[in-house]
Amino acid sequence: MLVVVTGGSGSGKSAYAENYIDMAAGNVQKYYIATMQVSGEEGRRKVERHQRMRADRGFLTIEQPVSVEIALQKMKTGKAFALLECMSNLAANEMFGGDCIKPGKEVFQKIINGIEKLQQELTCLVIVTNNVFEDGITYDETTMEYMRVLGAVNRRLADMADEVTEVVAGIPLTIKSGGVR
Repeated sequence: MLVVVTGGSGSGKSAYAENYIDMAAGNVQKYYIATMQVSGEEGRRKVERHQRMRADRGFLTIEQPVSVEIALQKMKTGKAFALLECMSNLAANEMFGGDCIKPGKEVFQKIINGIEKLQQELTCLVIVTNNVFEDGITYDETTMEYMRVLGAVNRRLADMADEVTEVVAGIPLTIKSGGVR
């Protein structure tokens, strides 16, 4: 099963996704696939806040900022649930990591291929992502390309997903249903 949770910054989407996977997984193994490459004090504070939020919840954390399918090598086989936090970081890492900026189509395909591999091996994959293009600002071409890639990834994930929820001010709004509650 694939569940996509989207929303703006600070909307409560991470807390919702963690609660969702807690309820869905029960006593089954839960993994937290962390995609953020931590830099600076603000980044460290954000990671620490998220770690506090999921303390004592039974998640095994896998730091996987690129090539998310590699996380499977760090998981036990069999029934498992995973939370991928978050697609926005993964897209940025894939696009801007390395010596040069990678083309959007290449980044899109790499991300979707990785998610398909995770989805095939997991009982349930919950993906947290961000809304883009909501501020109405036109950015430089590189940023706009990143936003287009993330938007394309989000649309493809929503199409693949059994369930899509947008969290607005802490309130989950079901956009697409069919998952297990």
